[in-house]
Amino acid sequence: MTGAPASAAGGTGRRPAPGAKLGAAAVNQASLWNIANILTMIRLLLVPGFVMLLLADGGYDPVWRALAWAAFAVAMITDIFDGHLARTYNLVTDFGKIADPIADKAIMGSALVCLSWLGDLPWWVTGVILGRELGITLMRFWVIRYGVIPASRGGKLKTLTQGVAVGMYVLALTGPLATLRFWVMAAAVVLTVVTGLDYIRQAVVLRRKGLAAERAAQ
Repeated sequence: MTGAPASAAGGTGRRPAPGAKLGAAAVNQASLWNIANILTMIRLLLVPGFVMLLLADGGYDPVWRALAWAAFAVAMITDIFDGHLARTYNLVTDFGKIADPIADKAIMGSALVCLSWLGDLPWWVTGVILGRELGITLMRFWVIRYGVIPASRGGKLKTLTQGVAVGMYVLALTGPLATLRFWVMAAAVVLTVVTGLDYIRQAVVLRRKGLAAERAAQ
């Protein structure tokens, strides 16, 4: 006979349960389609629909703007829940790590660019917000070998304020509400700059500590 000893098969002398390996493979294969990733995919699919709604009929029809706001609101809500679900129920995947920030920047970036193109929002505001996001993304790659900078309360407040401000600009608001959205956007820009500078400071400190640790280990 050519059969291997029981210990070589599993180390315990027990035969693996029928279908055990197949079950594990099925779980790994299905992990991509967990609820957190599905919400992220929905947010990605909402981006072109949101843009079409916002720019429909010249971009100034209140009804189309309201529908665009609804799509934007759904995207923002899914952004809140997908990350929470992934962390709470251990649904973090490589796809989610890549797709989630892409979806976030896609919906926010498309909204800012469209609003500036329509003349509702100054281009410099769009430039500051998108420039900050691009810069921080590049900064992450710069320090990733030394560690990860956790999201701060200021960063979370920045994201919330940006979402509220952009949502208010998507709607065709007039009167006092139009004035209010100006100040909400102003607060969002201030938070964008302040949290961006704080992130740069943390990245520099993290890199210095990492370099010092490498020198000490040599």
